[in-house]
Amino acid sequence: MAVAETGMSASLEDALPQRSARVLLRRLRAGDLADFQAYRQDPQVGLYQGWQAQSDAQALAFLQEMASAPLLQPGAWCQLGLAETGSDRLIGDIGLCLAADSASVEIGFSLHAARQGQGLAAEGVGALIALLWACSPAADVRGITDARNLGSIRLLERLGFARVDSQAAVFRGEACVEHHYRLPRPA
Repeated sequence: MAVAETGMSASLEDALPQRSARVLLRRLRAGDLADFQAYRQDPQVGLYQGWQAQSDAQALAFLQEMASAPLLQPGAWCQLGLAETGSDRLIGDIGLCLAADSASVEIGFSLHAARQGQGLAAEGVGALIALLWACSPAADVRGITDARNLGSIRLLERLGFARVDSQAAVFRGEACVEHHYRLPRPA
């Protein structure tokens, strides 16, 4: 759905990069490879993530793809970079997928272990949510997390997401419980 059809002010592509006090939400790029691999190769960062660690060649191809991938295409995931405002150094990324019916956006996020616990992910995800309200027709934003992923649960709840469901699941061959969170569009 085009921005003009929904009455929204801009496309997500046009709204990037988006600066906040400490983080910059922007496109991923090939030059991010070393910083991207620094956290994506960390088993603790990837413990509850849907992605797997990649070789440098695979990660570079992914970064190049995400540098120009269409954003907010119904049914397709894309990733945005989360960088330090001052240095533009990549510290994490946020995945987003507009549902096939455009009714909701699912998000996921990864942050370098050394940068966790400082509110940076919340600042970046909060900035993304503001952009989603301005640039998408979605009625809500959703997040799904393993019940053991306390950091993600705290972040979602801090941003106003409410837990709407819990389901038994199997993740990487292991039984787990997934919590489903929802943040409705403000009235």
